[in-house]
Amino acid sequence: MIHDSFQRSAVDRRQFLGRLACGTAAGMLGGGLLASAPGASAAAPPWTMRLSCSSINFASLPIEQVCERIASLGFRAIDIWSAHAGCPHLDDVQKRLGPAGLKDLLARHKLKLYAFSVYAGGYPRYAELLGKAGGGVAVRGSAGACKPDELTARMKAFLEALKPEAELAEKHDSYLAIENHDGSLLCSLDSFKAFTDLNKNPRLGIALAPYHLQAIKASVEEAIAVAARQLFFFYAWQNGPGEQQLPGIGPTDCAPWIAALAKAGYRWYVNPFMHQEPKPDAMGAALAKSCRYLEQCYEKAVLPK
Repeated sequence: MIHDSFQRSAVDRRQFLGRLACGTAAGMLGGGLLASAPGASAAAPPWTMRLSCSSINFASLPIEQVCERIASLGFRAIDIWSAHAGCPHLDDVQKRLGPAGLKDLLARHKLKLYAFSVYAGGYPRYAELLGKAGGGVAVRGSAGACKPDELTARMKAFLEALKPEAELAEKHDSYLAIENHDGSLLCSLDSFKAFTDLNKNPRLGIALAPYHLQAIKASVEEAIAVAARQLFFFYAWQNGPGEQQLPGIGPTDCAPWIAALAKAGYRWYVNPFMHQEPKPDAMGAALAKSCRYLEQCYEKAVLPK
């Protein structure tokens, strides 16, 4: 069972974010925020933060219990993982629930489908399921590292190779986000710029992992600015041991990240994240603390003073 304190904080969190959303004149379509409508309130915040959670953070639980936990913590959306590190959720959904069953499960818990993380298995294997379940973002890795003088040519070749997956994403009303990772093609600020300069496909974008940027001492805020409207997924994830990977538990001041997302007009969800997950109750407590901290960052960095 989820502890009562978690449930109370989740209700408070939903009310807090709900008031912010109601205070804006922005409408929602799919994963993105539309432009403010005429006559918007002068007190409306310029950007609304919405939180999602990755199923792998509760990898030891069946997907039904994962959804219950995530909703109870106050998250609005879910990122469902394929078999990376043995996570069973996406393959179980595909084999047992199917798109209709997944939609029913998410509706019961008032969760939106944000993403499928397909580092294991690849996007084509799950493309039809994602589309039939409502569409969303598929998150995957890039390619092997290259020398600096090869970056432009390698990035062109990589984007060219992604065309079949981008066509699948368009067919299934979805998007494809490429994660940065130390030692891969998409890793540095220069590679972010090469990607965004060369990418002309609105179905392709970036999944930004600050953990890996901090590992190479690159600016997270600058990476957000470079990715701009091509940023489709944001891991609120810092480089640290254990639970210190989560915002509000590790030492990083994440308010500048939230300010940068607001300035960039980020349209999707903020996803607090860590690997090497503790047991479910400890994971839930850590995520609850992280969510409260991110809300404080949002109030500090974005809300009108």
